[in-house]
Amino acid sequence: MADKQGRGAVRGPGRPREERVTGAALDAVVALVAERGMSAVTMDAVAERAGVSKPAIYRRWAAKQELIIAAAEARIGELSIPDRGDFRAELRELLTARMESYCQPGVDRLLAGVIGASAEADADRGAYGAYSSRVMGETRRILERGIERGDVRPDTDVRSVATMVAAPMVFRLVGELEPPDRHLVEAVVELVARAVGVPH
Repeated sequence: MADKQGRGAVRGPGRPREERVTGAALDAVVALVAERGMSAVTMDAVAERAGVSKPAIYRRWAAKQELIIAAAEARIGELSIPDRGDFRAELRELLTARMESYCQPGVDRLLAGVIGASAEADADRGAYGAYSSRVMGETRRILERGIERGDVRPDTDVRSVATMVAAPMVFRLVGELEPPDRHLVEAVVELVARAVGVPH
């Protein structure tokens, strides 16, 4: 009995440790970018800042590009907005959540760094494109749901409108160097509603 109890009490590293290492590494990326820019992000620097081994970093991300995308996705990732019966309300909810994530410390420089890194000669542009597609996925679902429900015009170019929804928030943050606010959220919702909404 003692042996069985003893063996039962010994636990391996398990998921909590895995999650701690992953979270610490992604937090380290954001902190390094916020303090010193994207050039400060190396596997060595991330491991040191996170307090984990470099092999632990490489076991999760084979290259710096993968790590940067993972850090961005941890801060600006996929969302799931419930069916509210009105695409305007759903779009407002989505953009409010985006606004809040964009206003986190360091996210402005992280997002600028992700965009810049995607244009580097050795970048896997498909990986960055896939990340962007995931980020905008819920906007597309909101529009498609609106078409099915009848409050979004059936001839709507969903991909183009999803880009129109995402662009103002990103440009306000990266291009104009200001955090997006609720006024911008409402302006985007209103403009999109005028463009593709079916009048009540």
